[in-house]
Amino acid sequence: MQKLNIVGINGSASRNSSNLALLKMIAEIGQDKFNLTILDDLTLFPHFKPELTTKGTPQEIIELRHQIKAADGIIISTPEYVFSIPSGLKNLIEWCVSETVFSDKPIGLITASASGEKGHEALKLIMKTIQTQFTDDTTLLIKGIKGKTNKNGELVDSKTKKDLEKLTQSFIQLIAIG
Repeated sequence: MQKLNIVGINGSASRNSSNLALLKMIAEIGQDKFNLTILDDLTLFPHFKPELTTKGTPQEIIELRHQIKAADGIIISTPEYVFSIPSGLKNLIEWCVSETVFSDKPIGLITASASGEKGHEALKLIMKTIQTQFTDDTTLLIKGIKGKTNKNGELVDSKTKKDLEKLTQSFIQLIAIG
C-alpha cells in the first residue's frame, strides 16, 4: 500500500519550537502510513498581496499551493500569539484562499501554547471558513506545552503523547473516508 502524502505546517516563528517537535513526533507515529513534509520556516513566504493572487504570483507561493493541493492531508501545529494564530501562518493561509487548495482537504489542527484557547478557537474558525475537513478527534489543544517538554524540546508528558497518537489515528481515518 502506498503511503499518504501529508504536509505539516509549523505555525511557530521560533527555531526548534515545541510545535515543530510535535510534528516530528506525529511523523514518527504515522511513519508506516504516511510521509510528512514539514514546512518549518514560514518567513520564506512573502507578505500577502491580493493583487498577486492570480497574476504575478511569487514562485514560492505557486509551489506552496501545489504542495497543499497535492497532499492527501494537512496537519497544522501552532502556538497562540496574542490570543490568535501567528502572522506567518495567517499569511500562508491567505495566499491559498483564492485558489481554494484547502477546500475539502482533511486536516489535523494542534494548538500548543501556554493557554491556547483563543488561538485554537481562531484556527478552527478559519479552517471551517475555508472549508477544510476536520472533526473533534482531529483537533487538539495542548495547554502548558513548555511544562510537557524537556530542555531539548522533546515531549515527556504521557497523556499528551497518547492524545497525539489518537489524533494521528483519527486523522488517518478522516483521510480514508474523505
